[in-house]
Amino acid sequence: MTKEQKYEELLLEVAGLTADETDEIANMANIAAAIHTKMGFHWTGFYRVLPTPDGSGEELVLGPFQGPVACTRIRFGRGVCGTAWKERRTLIVPDVEQFPGHIACSALSRSEIVIPILRKGAVVAELDIDSAELDTFDAVDEHYLTVLVTSLGSTGKS
Repeated sequence: MTKEQKYEELLLEVAGLTADETDEIANMANIAAAIHTKMGFHWTGFYRVLPTPDGSGEELVLGPFQGPVACTRIRFGRGVCGTAWKERRTLIVPDVEQFPGHIACSALSRSEIVIPILRKGAVVAELDIDSAELDTFDAVDEHYLTVLVTSLGSTGKS
């Protein structure tokens, strides 16, 4: 089965899982599990933009995920996730060791894709996926993963 065929099946599965569910966290959990299971990535999950504990700003806070333990909080502009948030764009990193300021939550992660989820022009969350292989992600992944999370940006709270 090609990557595209796997993603097409995944789109149908996620549509069925999320069609009647209005809770964003529940949908994030099922989307992360579906992607992780179907595609076999090392780590698949969400980070949500939330206020810092001291109220001084915002940071990315770990949300629903599948895989080994992860970094809990990431500052704006820090690492791949913080940079994707700052730049408000998808980042595909073929080799995380070559990314300036990469945060090594797992020594097994070799490549990464981060897709910001926007609501009214602001990043409210991100889909973060790590692979144990170099150069895993490409435009095909970006396209299908963006489609998979688009509904999370359209309504609700993150």
